[in-house]
Amino acid sequence: MTDTIGFIGLGNMGGPMAKRLAAAGYEVHAFDINDAALDAVVEAGCHRAADANDAARKADLLMTSLPRPDHVQAVMVDGGALAELSAGNIWVDLTTNRKEFVIELAGQTPEGVTVVDSPVTGAVDGARNGKLTLFAGGTPEDLNRVCPVLENLGRAIKCGPLGTGNVTKLVTNQLWFIAAASIGEGFALGMANGVELDVLWDAIKDSVGDSFVARHDAPSIFAGHYDPSFTLDLCMKDLGLTMELSENVGTDLPMTQRAYETFERATDRYGADVGELHVAKRIEDDAQLSFRLDGDWIPHWEK
Repeated sequence: MTDTIGFIGLGNMGGPMAKRLAAAGYEVHAFDINDAALDAVVEAGCHRAADANDAARKADLLMTSLPRPDHVQAVMVDGGALAELSAGNIWVDLTTNRKEFVIELAGQTPEGVTVVDSPVTGAVDGARNGKLTLFAGGTPEDLNRVCPVLENLGRAIKCGPLGTGNVTKLVTNQLWFIAAASIGEGFALGMANGVELDVLWDAIKDSVGDSFVARHDAPSIFAGHYDPSFTLDLCMKDLGLTMELSENVGTDLPMTQRAYETFERATDRYGADVGELHVAKRIEDDAQLSFRLDGDWIPHWEK
């Protein structure tokens, strides 16, 4: 693998990842339709690609970090970026995507081009600080080529054949969403029965109730912004993909189904573009409680 990377999609996650790759010494040709996002990574050492196709054309390794599968379709197929790749190139899709769709696109690549799916987890602070977890799916040969690059962004886990990276990511999100859907209920249950919120939080973190949501996400509830870096729209997208995977399971998954319904209720009430933890705000509002807690709650995307 040479040191020339194309990077398409410079949003909350993609921007910090592109900057880290440039800081690691790679030649990164980056593009985003948002000029401000593109300007920010160019200032950090990336090269400005004229468009997505230009980024693909200049890359030995192309990375895409896009919000949704339909955006991948628009950029890679409809826009023609996939056709710009050459034999020996690898496309790594960092998008949380549909397994079958990634496999389908792998069948449309130019001859000699291979594909790895590697969605990420760890939130914006993980992207900024190189502490993401990346779930990589592909052939052993391709994973051996790309994982040394991915490890500049965090820990890369080799999950198996193409598509298994997305399955693994969606399982982790499945459990995350269930925890996020329930933490507001725990806060409400304790507070309605006489326990102070700060005591509840301390107890949860030092008990079997501990979780990433309790430690990383709860401060966004306490601060009252509910984490706008990841919207309810993206939650519903990922939960929809998870529900598709559940069709291959020989029984019902009631916790997953209820998480989907709980996030759907929050989306219907507050809109799709608000922070993910409005799923807890709905409990807060309906119970007529306040989950505000005094503290120096620095937004995680600023850490």
